Amino acid sequence: MEPFVALMRRYVVDYTNRGDLAVCDEIMEPDYVLRMGPHVLAGRDDAYKPATRKQLEQFPGLVLTVHDVVTDGHRLALHFSEHGASRRHDDRTAVWGGIGLYTWNGTRLTANRVEQDYQARRRQLADGVPDVVPPPALAPWDTVAVPADPATEEVVRAWAVAGLPATGDVVVDDGRAEETPVEPEEVTVDDVVVAGERAAVHVTVRGPHRDGGPATLHAAALVTVRGGRVAAGRVIRDRLGLERALASAGAR
Repeated sequence: MEPFVALMRRYVVDYTNRGDLAVCDEIMEPDYVLRMGPHVLAGRDDAYKPATRKQLEQFPGLVLTVHDVVTDGHRLALHFSEHGASRRHDDRTAVWGGIGLYTWNGTRLTANRVEQDYQARRRQLADGVPDVVPPPALAPWDTVAVPADPATEEVVRAWAVAGLPATGDVVVDDGRAEETPVEPEEVTVDDVVVAGERAAVHVTVRGPHRDGGPATLHAAALVTVRGGRVAAGRVIRDRLGLERALASAGAR
């Protein structure tokens, strides 16, 4: 088994799906950093674990299902869903997707830049109608490292700079995609992980919101490149964070 993949199996199976925060000390460095939307949780013990504990208190039976893994041996990207019953919502259930781009030092995790579709989660907890968990990856822990392909990176970066436009068989968020909420006047490519024809990318999109006013949207994608274009994959956008930021700006 690839060493980075073996570490991620511990992350999913021993830590997340068992809800065992003690495992964090074994698989993450003390200065571990999680970046999600505009938020930065710097420090495993003082920032990351307390935030995770709150999530586990709300979803004590939380499950993480892996849909896709790509790695070049040095970096790794994961497409996953989290699902469970919320104690804050009379045990209503929900499933929401996420994409994470992970960094390690050869032994333990050092950082993760991730987006999760919390707006889809909020919808399900509000109406009591949960989505269906997508099929799991058949053999995620047998994923083999593939060297990065510069041609793949070039295609994905160009697509990212364009604002991750709809293309091919790319599914956006929960599949109930709305039009792009932010016109991509300025796009920052925050991170890229490339393995052969597969690539994950995280972007920060800035521009006017479709309802007016400046806006910032964070998004992550895990895609496949074929024939010189992005042909398939998944995009997860921080729609809830965008909505909250706009509401806060409006209140001010």
